[in-house]
Amino acid sequence: MKTRRKTLAEEQIDQLIISQANNDSAWEDPVKVTKRRSTSLSLPAVLAARAAFFARLHHEASLEDWIKRIIGERLDIEEAAFAGCKRELITKNSR
Repeated sequence: MKTRRKTLAEEQIDQLIISQANNDSAWEDPVKVTKRRSTSLSLPAVLAARAAFFARLHHEASLEDWIKRIIGERLDIEEAAFAGCKRELITKNSR
């Protein structure tokens, strides 16, 4: 038999946390989180020069910031296109 979890309102959760804030036994052991190493990517010189030109043209603070923004925008486009294709396939297969 499945057990249902008791759901608490946000205010109740806040009150519970505040009441236990100074009670060390109410807290679990700290979790150690390590920062992931950044990934490096090499670009051909011609591509890097073209990217640097457009980063300056768009008044971006740095080439790295511009590349991050452009990659993020492109990933959004690709994910939307992928979701659209997936919907189309589901629609075609459900007919």
